[in-house]
Amino acid sequence: QVQLVESGGGLVQAGGSLRLSCAASGRIVTIYNTGWFRRAPGKEREWIATLAWSDGGTNVADSVKGRFTISRDITKNTVYLQMNNLKPEDTAVYYCASRRRDSYTYDYWGQGTQVTVSS
Repeated sequence: QVQLVESGGGLVQAGGSLRLSCAASGRIVTIYNTGWFRRAPGKEREWIATLAWSDGGTNVADSVKGRFTISRDITKNTVYLQMNNLKPEDTAVYYCASRRRDSYTYDYWGQGTQVTVSS
């Protein structure tokens, strides 16, 4: 099992920045990648970014590319989502999730952290 704990959400004005953290514990060696997702009120869950644990390779959704960056600190088993130039439409609950090496779906999810961007 893997446990994921997000932190770093909060209230920020438009144009501001936040850094979300996703700390992993448990059977870290089984993780293939970690992704960030968000769900805004009344909308479906949206994929934001993914980081591969083997080589740190990243992918970022076009909708946030240039503003959001995914990274990691191997020593802390933590994946970050740096969010710059935030907009009101970025308001959502943000989740991190991890996929096992032997899986094709995201197997572990964090509890979510609220990000609210005021105009």
